[in-house]
Amino acid sequence: MGTVFLKELSDHFGRRRFVVLAGIIILAGVWAGYVAVRSLSGVSGELPSELVFLQLFTAGSGFLPPFLFFISFFGPLIAITLGFDSINSERTQGTLARTLSQPIYRDSVFNGKFLAGMTTIAVIQASIALVVIGLGMMILGFAPSLEALLRILLFAFVSVIYMSFWLVVAMLTSVWFGRAVSSALTSLALWLFFGFIMLMLAGGVADLIVSDTSEQVDALRHIRIQDTVLRFSPVTLFQEATATLLSPTTRSLGPVLSQQLEGLQSLTPLPLSQSLVLIWPHLVAMLGLAGVCFGISYVKFLREEMRP
Repeated sequence: MGTVFLKELSDHFGRRRFVVLAGIIILAGVWAGYVAVRSLSGVSGELPSELVFLQLFTAGSGFLPPFLFFISFFGPLIAITLGFDSINSERTQGTLARTLSQPIYRDSVFNGKFLAGMTTIAVIQASIALVVIGLGMMILGFAPSLEALLRILLFAFVSVIYMSFWLVVAMLTSVWFGRAVSSALTSLALWLFFGFIMLMLAGGVADLIVSDTSEQVDALRHIRIQDTVLRFSPVTLFQEATATLLSPTTRSLGPVLSQQLEGLQSLTPLPLSQSLVLIWPHLVAMLGLAGVCFGISYVKFLREEMRP
């Protein structure tokens, strides 16, 4: 498996399409982080240091969305680029059958490709996070606290899980379809569905169940139904999990009544352990979705017939 891993890793970093796409996303993310640093430099003395550094990833400025937006909506494009032709292109060219004719286990080929893609994603995510932290230290003039650093590391870890899910989805389409174009279009269609169409679908389902929202109880129920439908999307799971990690003042992931907020200090950050309790179901759900897609593609790849 090590030979396949190193070979695939070299191919990932050497492909032009990956270099161009990753470069665009990294530059966009770094620019968003830089704009957030500039917008927050004037209020750095008004907030705790951990809040200032964490807001580098969540604060936008003007027409630029926050850094978190680039990861949640455009991060999957990198993963799809890495995996949509990982199997079917080699199958079409005949190199996959020749590789399997060597003393290499079939599962080693699949696992090596997946680990290479996951490692590439981890390197990109770590590089972006380090650049944003460096910009923050250079402009704000101080280093992040230990808890802020831990939250940023956890954010990077959750981002790798999220993008690895889309890598598995792309590999599943690559195993399932014989042509790379079909697998690419299917992966992009799933990305568009979960990223954009689910927003309209959730609103429609909530309107169908609760049509009258004039009462506060009905409005609250409408929002809860909409949130429940949205949480079937990995994009929503990732956004809520990372927003909780990067915003320590977040105390609930659902709608709350104004009476429930009485007596609470909005700027008092929660400890990291409490934030992890809030997002634990989201992490389990993302890992479960990735595991299901990985299992289906793994079994399909092991059982299919390979012809030279």
